[in-house]
Amino acid sequence: MFLTEYFRTVYKGVRSLLTGMKTTGYYFTHARKEIKTEEYPDNRATLTMFDRFKGEVVMPHDENNEHRCTGCQACEIACPNGTIKIITKQEPQPDGKKKKAIDTFVYHLELCTMCNLCVVACPSDAIKMAQTFEHSVYDKKQLKKVLNKPGSKIMEGVE
Repeated sequence: MFLTEYFRTVYKGVRSLLTGMKTTGYYFTHARKEIKTEEYPDNRATLTMFDRFKGEVVMPHDENNEHRCTGCQACEIACPNGTIKIITKQEPQPDGKKKKAIDTFVYHLELCTMCNLCVVACPSDAIKMAQTFEHSVYDKKQLKKVLNKPGSKIMEGVE
C-alpha cells in the first residue's frame, strides 16, 4: 500500500513537470511569433511606462529655479506614514511682514507607498508623481531626498 502511494505521487510530480516543460518548449520554439517578455535593462531607450504608473514624488522647478510649494504642509498631513517632512522658515517681505516659506522639503522614498495622497492634497500643485522606477541602492540613506533645489524660491503669484 505504501509503495503504490509512493509511485502515484512520483507519477503526478513527473506529469506536472512535463506539463510545465511542454509550455516552456512551446514558447522556446515559437519565440518569434509571440514574445512574452521584455529584455530589461537592454530596452531602456524604448521602454515606456503606463500613464497611471507612480514612481516617486518630485517637485518640478522652472528655468529660474522657482517652485510652487507654499509650505502649507498639507501633503505632510495627508501622508499616511510620514514620508514627507517640510521644514519651514519665516522670510521678511518688502512690506515688513514675515511670510512662511519652505526651507527644506524632505522625502523618504523608502517609506513611500506611492498612494498619491500627498499630490491630491497639495493645493498649489507643487508636487507630482514621476515615472521613475529604478530605486535600487545599497545604502538606505540614499533614499532620503531633498526635493527643493538649493537657492530655489516660490514662483510669483502662488499663494
